[in-house]
Amino acid sequence: MKIIPAIDIIDGKCVRLSKGNYETKKIYSENPVEVAKEFEDYGIQFLHLVDLDGAKSKHIVNHKVLENIAKETSLQIDFGGGLKSLEDIEAAFNCGAKQITIGSIAVQDPEFCFELIRKYGSEKIILGADCENRKIKTSGWLEESDKDVIDFILQYQENGVKNTICTDISKDGMLEGPSTDLYKDILEKTNVQLVASGGISGIEDVHQMKQIGCSGTIIGKAIYEVKIELKELQKFIENA
Repeated sequence: MKIIPAIDIIDGKCVRLSKGNYETKKIYSENPVEVAKEFEDYGIQFLHLVDLDGAKSKHIVNHKVLENIAKETSLQIDFGGGLKSLEDIEAAFNCGAKQITIGSIAVQDPEFCFELIRKYGSEKIILGADCENRKIKTSGWLEESDKDVIDFILQYQENGVKNTICTDISKDGMLEGPSTDLYKDILEKTNVQLVASGGISGIEDVHQMKQIGCSGTIIGKAIYEVKIELKELQKFIENA
């Protein structure tokens, strides 16, 4: 199982939110590149980088942070937040993203996204299935849709998606444990490689995500609040 730390960016700084609420912003570092380097020092190979300014403004904003992390580390970066146009998506890849995560645009313009999967291949495009009460939310989680999360994933699976990140927004940043039942349901009803995101509160949660069959786990606030130490994650990396 992949261990994937998260760096969320507002104004070029490393922050975390609670339940996606921008008013709960807490700054953990003024220098995301140094945070990424520390992850790499502990043997971590993957990074989930989210442009929260981009998600809110609906176009890529913090591409320089992506570019600098890609230049200064060898981390394999998946990048999301505000990727609404081919121009933005090409900018993300040109700045060093190995993969991009499509979320809002996947709800709003499926045909465009199906074309992206054909153009770039299923390994480069991740479906971001961010939900609350199993309904997909978009635009930095500020807008609701009526799409059921499993129906949404199945729609994209039928059109070539292999990798999905699912965040239960009610759990995100709360350090109260992940939505295990939701992830089990997704794993039972779909064939995607599922990355669990949101609510990881300690190393036992990481073990649980591996046990139920997730292909990866995104860890954010638990690292920044030292509920999980980076050295604890090394055994997952060594056994991968």
